[in-house]
Amino acid sequence: MNAEASSPILLPSFSLLDEPALAFAAGATEARHRHPLVGLSRFGAFDQASFRHYVPVLRVAYVGPRSGAAQVRDLRESLRGPQRNTDRNSYAQAYPGFEALFGVDLVGAEQNVHVVWPEELHELGQGETVADRVRAALHHALVRLDAVRHQFDVALVYFPDRWLPHLRTKDFDAHDELKALGAQRGIPTQVLNDKSLRFDNRGARAWRLAIALYAKAGGTPWKLAPIAGVPDNTAYIGLAYAIRRASSEAHYVTCCSQVFDMEGGGMQFIAFEANDAIADEAEARRNPFLSQADMRAVLTRSLRLYLEGHAGRLPRRLAIHKTTAFTEGELRGVLDATQSIAEVECMEIGSSSAWRGIWMVEAPNKTPPIQAARFPVPRGTLVMTSGTSALLWVAGNAPSAVGGRDYFQGGKSIPKPIVLRRHLGRGPFDLLATEAMALAKMDWNNDALYDPLPVTIMYSQRLSRTISNVPSLPGRSYPYRLFM
Repeated sequence: MNAEASSPILLPSFSLLDEPALAFAAGATEARHRHPLVGLSRFGAFDQASFRHYVPVLRVAYVGPRSGAAQVRDLRESLRGPQRNTDRNSYAQAYPGFEALFGVDLVGAEQNVHVVWPEELHELGQGETVADRVRAALHHALVRLDAVRHQFDVALVYFPDRWLPHLRTKDFDAHDELKALGAQRGIPTQVLNDKSLRFDNRGARAWRLAIALYAKAGGTPWKLAPIAGVPDNTAYIGLAYAIRRASSEAHYVTCCSQVFDMEGGGMQFIAFEANDAIADEAEARRNPFLSQADMRAVLTRSLRLYLEGHAGRLPRRLAIHKTTAFTEGELRGVLDATQSIAEVECMEIGSSSAWRGIWMVEAPNKTPPIQAARFPVPRGTLVMTSGTSALLWVAGNAPSAVGGRDYFQGGKSIPKPIVLRRHLGRGPFDLLATEAMALAKMDWNNDALYDPLPVTIMYSQRLSRTISNVPSLPGRSYPYRLFM
């Protein structure tokens, strides 16, 4: 072994980013907390004061087999009152009840609104295959719900476990079919299965469903509190790609999720069909990218939506996220579309890192005196690997969010970092990383402290998957809540 081979490996230094705070109770500057559930319990939802004026009571419709109607009704009723959290290792609080959280009651819609299916799949709808029958039944249910849209706010759709092997196959996904049909008619849906109905920890279940129902009814549970150094008029766009085949040609359908401002307002999806055909479909699936013209077109359309929601004002700063590298053509398209925007950041955010990290702590009375900690690397650990790339632990120990005790969401495994690579821009890198951490807390479809990726990536990928499974979905903009 030569001297060079035996030399120690010098790792780059790291920094610890602060846990981003969330804002509750609009207009109350003190209504801030790092913990989403504590914030909701103490201060109420961000738009609670205004929500009850247009939704005085949140009405839930039922869609599913007759045998599930009573179970779903009991579940809905359980959300109205307090529920105890039974997991001592969970960060979840005791659930106080729906009206205590959101200021409105949760009730079932009138009897004529519900859509009751037969018990067996072979009795469901019309068609030669199971997929055809389920698709027909979903279409019929959404048509019926559309006719009484003014009589309910969210539809609970129950798929029993015995149906599940037939609801998700290589060529058919009932969940995505439902979301696509609901999106086209503006009907938000919440899917339930037997696991949801039988989940032991009723407190955690109640939090998860209550937040989702409130958001799907048009409410805003929380927003991001201002981040130092980030202009108020910052916009975020997430890009993901699906492939749609028309006759002999394949085209990208670019899926955008927009978080129009730092507070998370204005999130919408755009399904935008690229004009340029894909030459090599196999390579396109492995490493998708747009032409300069298509990138310019999709961003121009996205910014047009921003203008419509912000009284004709462009953002001062724009951050664009996607999971693959930006090509030179894509970057030229970005610059073409954003000439009037002062600051533009193009960030590649990858989740397939091979890196792992172990948090070492002092152990004075042990040998060796520095040993692995009981908990993993803290959330917010940032390691610069070059001038334009870094590792960021979005998942990790998060004591500052839960009152100072050690807490690792999930409790198992060694968390892996996400990889951040900047392809365009010049702002402070720690600010870009803090934004990624903050946007990982903006998923209103669950009760988790954070998601593994920023919402810009999570939701654009979600729409991309839906489009892949339901290619008939029209290429236009949709409120994100319809795909939650």
